[in-house]
Amino acid sequence: MITVWCLMLVLHVVLVKGAFCLSSDDEDTCLNSDLSCGCSALKRDPAKSISGRNSLLSEKPAVAGHTNKKTDRKHHVAFLQGGEFIMGTDKPVFVADGEAPARRVVVDGFYIDVHEVSNAEFQKFVQSTGHKTEAEVFGDSFVLDSALSETTKSGITQAVAAAPWWLPVKGADWRHPEGPDSNISHRMDHPVVHVSWNDAVAFCKWMQKRLPTEAEWEYACRGGLENRLFPWGNKWRPNDKVRANIWEGEFPSSNTAEDGFIGTAPVTTFPPNKFGLKNMIGNVWEWTSDWWTTRHGNSPCDYFPTKQVWP
Repeated sequence: MITVWCLMLVLHVVLVKGAFCLSSDDEDTCLNSDLSCGCSALKRDPAKSISGRNSLLSEKPAVAGHTNKKTDRKHHVAFLQGGEFIMGTDKPVFVADGEAPARRVVVDGFYIDVHEVSNAEFQKFVQSTGHKTEAEVFGDSFVLDSALSETTKSGITQAVAAAPWWLPVKGADWRHPEGPDSNISHRMDHPVVHVSWNDAVAFCKWMQKRLPTEAEWEYACRGGLENRLFPWGNKWRPNDKVRANIWEGEFPSSNTAEDGFIGTAPVTTFPPNKFGLKNMIGNVWEWTSDWWTTRHGNSPCDYFPTKQVWP
């Protein structure tokens, strides 16, 4: 049985310091007043550089287009000049997630894709390399029970004890997101899911890119804003406009789909943040290169996050 929680994980590709790279931070899927780009942190001054001691500071990182002609990608990447920002939060929704407290962090400039990696893009990688995802190798992956057909659900006798809405489904993989009786033929522009960290890294290497660090990802997500709940401000729906795809209603029993989607949304669906990046919250979870920890202090991970990854 696959032990990597990968059904709602997506690749988000980045180019840092001239060497292309990819991303993943786990996304909030339920609406609450503290939904944000926040990730782990510890408060201390002065600001500490996570991505290099000679960072170029900029309060308003520039955005510039850049294409990777090698794979004929249909979208651009944005260049973020880097700078200092507040990472994490002093008001975590789940303390055990290790997102508190907030601290100032410095990141160097880097490139990041403007949207998630789609099924169509991942398919090119698979066709070119013959790569088999870990979900395909292990033969199963986890799926939200409400997304399954009654036929598929009837053959399942196990569940995750602490989260019984996640069910292990034989034959669930990136081509069959809800099990063997599903497909992605009408979802080629949706983000690829059921992708493990190792799958993400393999895709990145093929693209001559890498996963972003958690700090890079959160910096990109915030879009230059500080002390805001969302990448666009503090109001969930400014001017009554939908800005992200999340579970709306009572999780996990009822999704009202007020944003227009029961499951995932196409990677270009919603307006971008000020850095030109789309779907930085909601839609799917995303990978980063760092290993996960609630310890932040003076650990080596704070200085070399791209080196400290969970194999």
